[in-house]
Amino acid sequence: MNAQPRRPWLWTLSFTVIALAYLYPIALVVINSFKGKVYIADNPFSLPTAESFVGWQNYIEGVRKTDLITSFGWSLVITVGSALLILAGTSMTAWWIVRMDNRFAKTLYTSFLFNLVVPFQMVMFTLSWLADSLGLSNPFGLWIIYLGFGAGLAVFIFTGFVKGIPYEIEEAATIDGCGPVRTFFLIVLPVMKPAVITVAILEVMWLWNDYLLPYLTLDLKKYMTIPISVQYLKGGYGAVDMGAMMGVLVLALIPVIVFYLFSQKHIIQGVVAGAVKG
Repeated sequence: MNAQPRRPWLWTLSFTVIALAYLYPIALVVINSFKGKVYIADNPFSLPTAESFVGWQNYIEGVRKTDLITSFGWSLVITVGSALLILAGTSMTAWWIVRMDNRFAKTLYTSFLFNLVVPFQMVMFTLSWLADSLGLSNPFGLWIIYLGFGAGLAVFIFTGFVKGIPYEIEEAATIDGCGPVRTFFLIVLPVMKPAVITVAILEVMWLWNDYLLPYLTLDLKKYMTIPISVQYLKGGYGAVDMGAMMGVLVLALIPVIVFYLFSQKHIIQGVVAGAVKG
């Protein structure tokens, strides 16, 4: 018999308050994106008035000052390329680790888990020098760097999910003449769809919003992502055009929010499956 919560209204109220606490900063950015920068500094928590409302001026200024279209393009290239490389590489790696199940595979899996606990600050200066030495200071070289940093979590989720896939369906594919590559892409990968979508959401949100890694590795004279471009709204002596910054932040949030809304129904299914199987 399933136990029911004694006060369901209390749980609903609690989670509603938590949700509003998370949404409030986003709403505040949207509200201030339609106000003049003087009014944002004077009263950032007020709604736009007839005097403070500037329409789309902040968005236009933000796009102009940051060259947002170019930055958006490089952010898109880095995010999509890195995410696809992480998904392809780590899903196959996790499948191999589970199916081999030998000492080397277990050692490799442990090394991926160790990746999760190593602070980025321990390697960031060495990484910056190494990226420059190997010619990786460009968006395409950043794909490889992100693969290394994103592999730990992805392999952990994929491994837990693969353990729940019956081996018999792979044996049947082998009997029908499928090799390892065809078995993975035609049989295993479609079954892994919930886990793939889960990892894709987590990785894309991280890649799109990341500031520090691109800042340390990219040649900023040629390439800038959106988080880096936002920093160029700072003027002399630390002055910031808050209106333009709010407009740019709203534009930067839209793609990842749309992506999450279209994919979020799969995330819980994938995380739970990876946590309880195996």
